[in-house]
Amino acid sequence: MGIVKSYVATIGFFDGVHRGHRFLIDQVKNLAAEYHLSSALITFPVHPRKIMQADYQPELLSTPKEKEVLLWQTGVDHCLMLPFTFELSKLSAYEFMRDVLKKQLNVRILVIGYDHRFGHNRSESFDDYCRFGKELDMEVVKAQACVLNGVHISSSVIRAFLSEGEIRRANKCLGYRYNLEGTIVDGHKVGRTLGFPTANLSVSDPDKLVPANGVYAVIVHLEGCIYKGMLNIGYRPTLENGTGRSIEVHILHFSADIYQKTMRIEFVDRIRDEKRFRRIEELTAQLGRDAERVEHLLAEDL
Repeated sequence: MGIVKSYVATIGFFDGVHRGHRFLIDQVKNLAAEYHLSSALITFPVHPRKIMQADYQPELLSTPKEKEVLLWQTGVDHCLMLPFTFELSKLSAYEFMRDVLKKQLNVRILVIGYDHRFGHNRSESFDDYCRFGKELDMEVVKAQACVLNGVHISSSVIRAFLSEGEIRRANKCLGYRYNLEGTIVDGHKVGRTLGFPTANLSVSDPDKLVPANGVYAVIVHLEGCIYKGMLNIGYRPTLENGTGRSIEVHILHFSADIYQKTMRIEFVDRIRDEKRFRRIEELTAQLGRDAERVEHLLAEDL
């Protein structure tokens, strides 16, 4: 019979796998090395609230596939995907620690994020977790918080930055550039008549958060190549050619038929708000200024 592994583990949804998560994961890895145990992350492939509320729109920072890749990049020994079920949601914190963490996963040391709560009613405190741990022969350790420029980094803070168009602040908290990936689809083709043809992006995962409306400097990944781009998110108020929100990128110094191709865009900075111009000529002039600014902003990134 083989030796059953014991883990130093932490648990969470880890949306975005941002700097705060990596700071927590480093603490898990350090404890695992100190006690000669394996390090493990326990997470869920689907947001728990989506299981409980079918119509819940989580506005994710990372798709399940992106999250898995980011988690493995942390260098942790094991990434344990735990299916979140209705039955699991009914467990109290003690029952979860006893039946899942202890009996199923053999967690020896549990590292808890400074603001993390789990269990059916999420009312227990860290002291309660410590008490439960003593009963179960499981050490419970409170992780230190990750603070950047006075901000406690969390997924909710990053979502707020993105929803306000604060791309640079969001990227600093993430530790990488926020990105969207999807397929290029047919649009209204008005941009080409203005001298700024655009590729319309249909995001692959409808749960992925789309940042605030406005014009952005972005890096475009397309068919193995990298380009500079300026991106508009919004409703095209000057053109009045539809009511749907669109994501349109003008790739600088590029001209090719790329419909139905897969494209990934990385957000670098937000240039300005989306606005209505009185005349098409004013819009065209502004797009020229936007392109010049994108060239300047991305000069050091490519």
